[in-house]
Amino acid sequence: MQFSDIDFVIIGAAKSATTWLQAQLQADPEVYMPDAELHYFSREYGRGHDWYLSQFGDAGPGKTVGEKSNSYLYEPEAANRLHRVLPHVKLIAQLRNPVERAYSNYCMLLRRGEVGTDIESYLDPSQGENVRFLVAGNFASHLQAYVDLFGRERLLILFFEGVTNAPEMQMSRVRAHLGLKPQPLTLDGREKVKDRSVPVIPAHLRKRLAWMKPIVRPLRGAAAFEAVRGAIARETVYPPLTDDLRLRLNEYFSPSIEALEKLSGQSLSHWYGPVHQTA
Repeated sequence: MQFSDIDFVIIGAAKSATTWLQAQLQADPEVYMPDAELHYFSREYGRGHDWYLSQFGDAGPGKTVGEKSNSYLYEPEAANRLHRVLPHVKLIAQLRNPVERAYSNYCMLLRRGEVGTDIESYLDPSQGENVRFLVAGNFASHLQAYVDLFGRERLLILFFEGVTNAPEMQMSRVRAHLGLKPQPLTLDGREKVKDRSVPVIPAHLRKRLAWMKPIVRPLRGAAAFEAVRGAIARETVYPPLTDDLRLRLNEYFSPSIEALEKLSGQSLSHWYGPVHQTA
């Protein structure tokens, strides 16, 4: 495997159904993508080129090869590093209303036990520009770095609404951008990949039981294992996104949304109003 064998990179954004995109592409036998997000050009660059290329060792000849790492969109060095070794790749960015994305990201981290229930300390712009929730959602400035290096024609900009409202058309655009033949969606292609309402084991218990993961991994899916897990799993209660906090977030992201409209050539007027609490 050489850098010239890698054809495309999905650069983000997090909580924008990029896992759905990946699943649809992986269902095509002519496409190869590693399951894991490699984060090489953002967080793992110190591992070296050999490590990165080794992640594609099972690709096989003649396939369209790519990867997905959502951190590439907003990590400052990612665009330059990626262009330095993969100047030929095609890029895909799938984006979501930044207010909804920020709230969904917060809910995910709360579910994992990585943030607390004081939602305003994380999402209120007046309390600081949190990189993961706020700065990461300034899509236009992040994408501009890629446009400057790769050119606008190499970047396909998609939106979350395409997955929920017209998934067939969304994937047709992706496949055309990558030079792939048309193909129908997978059977579950209309379903979201992740669901924040699914009960999970509380974070404090997960930490206490972490040592058991290697032992119980082979038992996943078995009736007895799922029965025990079901007995201790709980549905997470998420702090609501209040109307006042929504307003502050809309005001914060408004200039970035306007810039994204110009960059993408698409109207995003529906992003300026009230948002729905979906994850």
